[in-house]
Amino acid sequence: MRKRAAVLCGAAVVMAGSVTAVPAEASAPHTAQPALTAKLTWKDCGTTTYPTLQCASLKVPLDHADPHGKQITLALSRIPHTAKTYQGPLLVNPGGPGGSGLTLAGFVASSLPKKVAAQYDVVGFDPRGVGASKPALTCEPGHFDPVRPNSLPTTHAIERANLTRAKSFADTCGKKYGHLLPYIDTVSAVRDMDLIRRALGAKKVNYFGYSYGTYLGAVYARLFPERVRRLVLDSVVDPTGVWYDDNLAQDYTFNDRHRAFMAWVAKHHATYELGTDPERIEAKWYAMRTALAKKPAGGKVGASELEDTFLPGGYYNGYWPYLAEAFAAYVNTKDADPLVEAFENFGAVDAAGDNGYSIYTSVECRDTSWPRDWEQWREDNWEVYEKAPFMTWNNAWYNAPCAFWPTDTLGPVNVANAELPPVLLFQATDDAATPYQGGVTVHRLLARSSLVVEEGGGNHGITLSGNACLDEHLAAYLADGTVPRGHGEADAVCQALPDPEPLDSKAASASAQGTTLHGLLGFRG
Repeated sequence: MRKRAAVLCGAAVVMAGSVTAVPAEASAPHTAQPALTAKLTWKDCGTTTYPTLQCASLKVPLDHADPHGKQITLALSRIPHTAKTYQGPLLVNPGGPGGSGLTLAGFVASSLPKKVAAQYDVVGFDPRGVGASKPALTCEPGHFDPVRPNSLPTTHAIERANLTRAKSFADTCGKKYGHLLPYIDTVSAVRDMDLIRRALGAKKVNYFGYSYGTYLGAVYARLFPERVRRLVLDSVVDPTGVWYDDNLAQDYTFNDRHRAFMAWVAKHHATYELGTDPERIEAKWYAMRTALAKKPAGGKVGASELEDTFLPGGYYNGYWPYLAEAFAAYVNTKDADPLVEAFENFGAVDAAGDNGYSIYTSVECRDTSWPRDWEQWREDNWEVYEKAPFMTWNNAWYNAPCAFWPTDTLGPVNVANAELPPVLLFQATDDAATPYQGGVTVHRLLARSSLVVEEGGGNHGITLSGNACLDEHLAAYLADGTVPRGHGEADAVCQALPDPEPLDSKAASASAQGTTLHGLLGFRG
């Protein structure tokens, strides 16, 4: 889903019956046993923010059906437990596909209550092909360099330009990594996770995943239910729509979230002077987009880059004040500098992630089938665009390499599971990246799960982000396995935090976003 941060979730448009059984190669027992997993050698790799962080590496088979064949290396991190009571390793994953989890281990360990965190080894990892793991895939450096073609294919020439980019990316990735791409997928990553568990010497593992990481965790639980001790899934992917339908569903919810941002700007007319009518403010935003398509701001921010810049506001409303200031400056004073700065702080975060995008496409295009007939993409996306214009075509081109991907495909995993201990799910009602229905669906599929809902929340990744009600449920579960049990759709409901206020001072910097959870999760996942 575009992490899609964003990893993506499906909503009501997901087609019924789209879940298949676990693919044969995923569910079939492996007769050959891997060689004895080597013990991990941990070395200090602490940072100023996380001084006790340690790092290690682990070799795993490229092809789990050939455990003694070619090996690849996974990069791991951990914050060791310090309490006498030890509850085992807690694996954490930030989503993606393509997100690095090394720093997330430090964030989770420092954000949980000290008494709880001290009882776990909090373990992060870079999944195969990601970040510090080797080999790390970078298919086509600079694929998102500005200025890209207009995402809105209003002419055949624009559509051809975007299609050429998508096909070029897929072809280049195949030429560079054709020997690796058949093994870059969710099921392979899940089997890696079980080898991490073995290397840690744990009979069972605890797991905490965000966004795409929720699908990763659910698939792990399906393949290895007897090895799950505790399972936390925050901002839950709808497994019945991976990945084509989930992406289309996401377009509607991001459009809703963009309109919520317009309403927030209208509420703060005294600050931004863009008007008090959200629809008229939205019209000004689209007029800005039209102008930038003709003359990119600073030679960097065209129409597609503008969408990249404002997309993170759908993930986290803490970015709204910065985006509103850039929007207002461009419209009211024709000053494009704040817009260029906003692009560099927000839009370029996604665009610069060549490795993350390479893994995103490799996993999603391999995981399950995508239409190979571009006519279907064209018809489906124009239909969605009529109701949800904000990011529909931007999202389509982000995923378009899957129409040309040089591997065959597997199939979505049916994550339905009645063999697990109690599982804890967190979902915001207005989450754009992983729409609410995903949490409801997985709650139904995991027999002993409990669903905690953030009512009125629109952010993506909601625990450890300042909502004490949510965090109390998380801490109780990790402390002793306590889960809420209700009688309705949700087992517990927490109210969302208030939306942000306009910035008090222009000295505030958006570049500090990496210290927040949402900076770690990134965008598109």
